Amino acid sequence: MLGESQACEQMPVHEASTNPVKMEDKNGQTSSTVVSERHVSIQTTLEGLEGLVDLNGAGRKSCPLCPEEKFKACYSHKLRRHLQNLHWKVYVEFEGQRMCICHLPCRQLKSSLGSDQTQCRLVAHYHCVVCSVTIARKTDMISHLKRHVNKGETEASYSGSSDVPFEEHVTGGQAYEIMKELGTNVQLLPNHTTPQKTDTYFSRKMKTNRQLVFCSLAVLAEERNPLECLDAFGATGIMGLQWAKHLRNSVKVTINDINEACVKMIKENCHLNHIRVEGNRTGRQLDGAGDTDSPIASVEVVKMDANVIMHLRPFDYIHLDPFGTSVNYLDAAFRNVRNLGIVSVTSTDTGSLYSKSLNVTLRHYGCQIVRTEYYRELAARMVLASVARAAARCNKGIEVLLAVALEHFVLVVVRVLRGPTQADESSKKLRQLLHCQWCEERVFLKLGSMVEGKTAVELGPLWAGPLFNTGFLRRMLVAAVHHNMEDIQPLVKTLICEADCTTLKPFPVPGYSALSNQGKRKTKGEDSGNVMKKIKGDASLEHPAFYYSIHRHSIRGMNMPKLNKFLQYLTEAGFRVSRTHFDPTGVRTDATLAQFKEVLTKYSVPTYSSAPQSSAISSDRRQTL
Repeated sequence: MLGESQACEQMPVHEASTNPVKMEDKNGQTSSTVVSERHVSIQTTLEGLEGLVDLNGAGRKSCPLCPEEKFKACYSHKLRRHLQNLHWKVYVEFEGQRMCICHLPCRQLKSSLGSDQTQCRLVAHYHCVVCSVTIARKTDMISHLKRHVNKGETEASYSGSSDVPFEEHVTGGQAYEIMKELGTNVQLLPNHTTPQKTDTYFSRKMKTNRQLVFCSLAVLAEERNPLECLDAFGATGIMGLQWAKHLRNSVKVTINDINEACVKMIKENCHLNHIRVEGNRTGRQLDGAGDTDSPIASVEVVKMDANVIMHLRPFDYIHLDPFGTSVNYLDAAFRNVRNLGIVSVTSTDTGSLYSKSLNVTLRHYGCQIVRTEYYRELAARMVLASVARAAARCNKGIEVLLAVALEHFVLVVVRVLRGPTQADESSKKLRQLLHCQWCEERVFLKLGSMVEGKTAVELGPLWAGPLFNTGFLRRMLVAAVHHNMEDIQPLVKTLICEADCTTLKPFPVPGYSALSNQGKRKTKGEDSGNVMKKIKGDASLEHPAFYYSIHRHSIRGMNMPKLNKFLQYLTEAGFRVSRTHFDPTGVRTDATLAQFKEVLTKYSVPTYSSAPQSSAISSDRRQTL
């Protein structure tokens, strides 16, 4: 960081003075107030730098940023040019503060080549406005400030005026902010948005993902309770805290993380939301239920490797959300998950999933793919193929309930079906995809079929089964309405239409109960056979695989119809059709690409069709005149 050779070591001589004062707040936590004085080389304006010396006075004056042996005292006009051309001209700016080059003996380099060489040399340097460290090169200081920004340390440790000290309030040894989502408060560190710089990572862009996972758990809690559910990668613990706070006694939440800092913050966030932390599963009953200060729920916080805890204990619901790919945890997830339980997997390695790093895709998922117009659905089917293979290795099959691919993540939610027969049925839905690079038509290959054609490439293996369960999505919509999740309701409605492959919108009313036989699902004596019948009744019809982009296949020189009108034309032609969440301009239909283009060409009009007519009218007008 300092940009100097290893033969020299830094020997700080003069630093900005700091006066820490420790106090205790009303909660008994230790707070410290750090008062720092700004170094003279850090100024906001050139006038402030020149104000360090009385340039209007008579006589010779010394430079405030250079020692006497480097720059001798001189008259005011020469000193002003020296301050402007040497110190101010090469400043580094950060949030309005300008760090000028300093030649004072704040930083000395002592040679380490021999013990007899004790003479030190002065080095020009900058004083960091954030942490007061001294750095020699300007480029190294710029890189140093960028690292502060990546860590979230964007507040300068000095005030704008040298007369007023800056006060930084630190609670529990570290500054934090409190964020509220879905009625749940969590503490966030300043660098929470940078995964490489913090252990307690939190992304506001994943709010949609958290709400979809919550609704899927709420639907499962209606079928049977209490549920043993696991948030395998807790980070701040917000997802598990939302489960416990809103579903209460229907779930028994376990939040796990291998990092000690994350576990500590999860426990602090539990106390912040009046949720009791338990170290084991004994004594789950809440003490003092009638007391207003009693905890509203309880969770278990565990510090363990995710693979280990999933191997040791069975769960009804498991959510995997690691940083990057989740393939390393699928085998452990399906090892002990209970029959008819749910496993939800969030993958954020969009570089490999969205066909940007094909070598990483082949290494992680064992799939050969290329960049296509339907790359997001390709990513969802690729993740489902890995999930199905991991379940089959444990003699389990899967039923896909939900598959969503958005800008920042891919989320798949599957129900686990125990038995080798179910595993074989799921394995049969893993097929190769034949993609034509010339016309971009695509079709799943049947087992044992051969590939013909010079322009076709074979992609996969991919999941060839359905991506949605209509009945499950409808109950998710009811849960979203019940818990006031207005952000994801349009998305869930789009998924319901996509699951049915229709443009109609038969959605339940907000006051509609999840199911009329809700009490029957909660009966303890309900056998798995009734649940299986219900699952089969909820299963979607075989919906068309993949979608076509109306803009991708538009005809040059033709004005294509509006998207909603085009959906109506396809429906009138006898095809099943719907919009898709994967692409706002995409159309999911059972029509082939040739039929799709035929309807699009039929209802498209030439771009300049009205031009000859307008010109003829103008010529007639000229003749009349």
